[in-house]
Amino acid sequence: MPREVREKQMLDAAVQTFGRLGYRAASMDEIAELAGVSKPLVYLYLNSKEDLFTACIRREAAALIVAVRAAVDPGLPAERQLWEGATAFFRHTTGHPDAWAVLHRQARTHGEPFAAEVAVMRDELVAFVTMLIAAAARETQDAAELSDRDIAGLAQALVGAAESLAQWANDTPGTSAREAASVLMNFAWEGLNKLMTGERWSAPSATAPDAAP
Repeated sequence: MPREVREKQMLDAAVQTFGRLGYRAASMDEIAELAGVSKPLVYLYLNSKEDLFTACIRREAAALIVAVRAAVDPGLPAERQLWEGATAFFRHTTGHPDAWAVLHRQARTHGEPFAAEVAVMRDELVAFVTMLIAAAARETQDAAELSDRDIAGLAQALVGAAESLAQWANDTPGTSAREAASVLMNFAWEGLNKLMTGERWSAPSATAPDAAP
């Protein structure tokens, strides 16, 4: 069997095992058995449990990024681009729950170097969403009202909301990708529309009766 095919089997088995059991509880014996190979072969191909987990993170992060980017047609209106990107994100995370568990729960809770690998993926998602929000701002007459700093903060907020919603969707039976994407758009798009037309929320005055001390 070609090396790339055998390695894919191992990574598929590792993602399933890590996603369901967690990094600490997963054993190389279980991964090898699920992949249908010997444990020494797993070590020969992927060196160690840590290297295997890192390889899983990198593969699944790249697949998620590709799925989101491929779904967005730059020729569409900005609102439609955000919708298609969000739907693709949730379609991928709901379609690959073990992979999302590896990226969202396991990698982030076991420190370096795993958290750093996921941070690379998140930074790329934030950069892509920043570009989409900037495009939306350019479509609006009052685009000058939205600064680069505003756009950067909104992109961070949108990606953070999407990550939490992805976990909620996977933990809530029957939740579809479109439903999760609709929740995100209802939460974010109306507010973005108001910001881009110059309508902003103002914090209560410090002298207001209900202001925090």
